Amino acid sequence: MLLAMKKSNVSTLLLKFITEERILLRDFLKKKGISKRALTAVKFDGGQILVNGEERTVRWMLELGDHVIIEFPPEEIGNGLKPEHGELSILDEDDSILIVEKPAGQGTIPSRNHPNGTLANTIYGKYSVEHHPATVHVVTRLDTDTSGVVCIAKNRHIHHLMSTQMQQTGFGRRYIAFVSGWVIEEAFTIESPIGRKDGSIIERMVRPDGQYARTDVRVTGRFEMCNSRYTAVELQLHTGRTHQIRVHMAHVGHPLLGDDLYGGPCDLITRQALHCASIWFKHPSTNENVTYASELPGDLLRLMPVEPKSQEEYTVNFSG
Repeated sequence: MLLAMKKSNVSTLLLKFITEERILLRDFLKKKGISKRALTAVKFDGGQILVNGEERTVRWMLELGDHVIIEFPPEEIGNGLKPEHGELSILDEDDSILIVEKPAGQGTIPSRNHPNGTLANTIYGKYSVEHHPATVHVVTRLDTDTSGVVCIAKNRHIHHLMSTQMQQTGFGRRYIAFVSGWVIEEAFTIESPIGRKDGSIIERMVRPDGQYARTDVRVTGRFEMCNSRYTAVELQLHTGRTHQIRVHMAHVGHPLLGDDLYGGPCDLITRQALHCASIWFKHPSTNENVTYASELPGDLLRLMPVEPKSQEEYTVNFSG
């Protein structure tokens, strides 16, 4: 698959393929992961499908070696997304994906109360300078006070492919967090459904009628500072519910440091001590396995100034 940009009065996205078998065009597009929604946009919003330079419908029979081009119509940009120009910490970029590091304190996408200064605003500013014909498609959204790796799909087709991969659990996310108290188990899994808390539009909770959620937890160190005991944990998400890690760790009695929304103490840090350390997936264009990692920022590194407690120390003192 080749991604290309058509430069004219309006830039659009082109997908180019060469067929390897005799196949109905509709079936060929399905095999390539083109969604029904995207085909509807092509049909009614100004795109086209070309076979060897001629416009064809999905009922056309393709032959071996045919050249297929899908031209998508320009993407609509939401009224709430304004271009802004600022620094981006880019880990990698190609025609399909953009991988960046988001600092704590920056929103991922605009909201009614925070329409400016978000990661999406800055990325759209980059797109506007480069005449990139797409809106900002966030694949892995982080809470405002969570730092770390964020994956951006550079067009709606790639976003569809990435979303499908996430639903099929082929997309990995590893987080590092610091939670209150000494966690006694070395490794465990939390499988507890998460739903909205009654009376709140923000807060979530574990509840029987919530959505299935699974978080794997592994202890990496136990610490004590300023008479506060806390634990460093590594977490892997198998689902992507809102506030999942924060809700799950609070549910088992170990809320994140700095997370006052879910009962975490704020004496050592004033934002939730959570960082997306790495993500891994199959690249949507090359099908290669790729991994991207982000180092802990300074405010979280300061939570590890001393050697972690040994197993004997935390076992003897756990009840204290």
